[in-house]
Amino acid sequence: MIEANDLVVRYRGADVNAVDGVSFVSERGNLTALAGPNGSGKSSIVRALLRRAETTTGYIAIDGRDVRTLDLEEVAKSVAVVPQREDTAFPIRVRDYVALGRYPHLGLWSAPTATDRQAVEEALSQAGVDDLAARDTNALSGGEWQRVRIARALAQKTPTLVLDEPTTFLDVAHEMGIFELLSSLARAGMTVLLVSHQLNLVARFADKIVLLSRGKIASSGSPAEVMKAERLESIYGWPVVVTRDPAVGAPALVPLRRPLQL
Repeated sequence: MIEANDLVVRYRGADVNAVDGVSFVSERGNLTALAGPNGSGKSSIVRALLRRAETTTGYIAIDGRDVRTLDLEEVAKSVAVVPQREDTAFPIRVRDYVALGRYPHLGLWSAPTATDRQAVEEALSQAGVDDLAARDTNALSGGEWQRVRIARALAQKTPTLVLDEPTTFLDVAHEMGIFELLSSLARAGMTVLLVSHQLNLVARFADKIVLLSRGKIASSGSPAEVMKAERLESIYGWPVVVTRDPAVGAPALVPLRRPLQL
């Protein structure tokens, strides 16, 4: 479980808080999505969870423990994170890169065990990249690289998974595949916290949406409770219609064209 309680994050030199008194709970067994416009505080919440952004007041906790009380090894064994941006210092084989997810369980000098190797193979298969295992990371497309990063997080075998825009660069089939995977992981008992701009996919798969605006929570609840046209228009500054997804009945956002100015 991830819990944020009156969380405030402000970056040095900033005039306003990036995260301004945010409270929510991401339950075990659920897929919780953080949504909102650029600059609304979504990624800053993830950075606070990883202790890469200073918490001014309040706290963010993993399974009831404030992350500031945990050492980095404890954090790595508790939560796996797929950040928004990441590059390797040098190319390595995909299988070796995914195996980095086992590092928190190995220590500095320990050799991988059969359990570690099995975890890597399972992660490669889950993320749909087992056919890329022998390839170098510098030979991957953007979408392939994104799925490999997800595989590394899955190899970590933590009870909590956090992903910041995990479907960036993915085509429709792989995008749907990742959301299906995350949904199945949540149903199997994981805590899954997802940052995404893909509101229509979030509405299909998330159990709960936390909608952020200017560092504050604008709405929180089920997709049907959160995705209201008037609210979304106000937050995103664009005219929209919210209808129903004909396939699953979930709310579906349709951005409208503005009248041409002649």
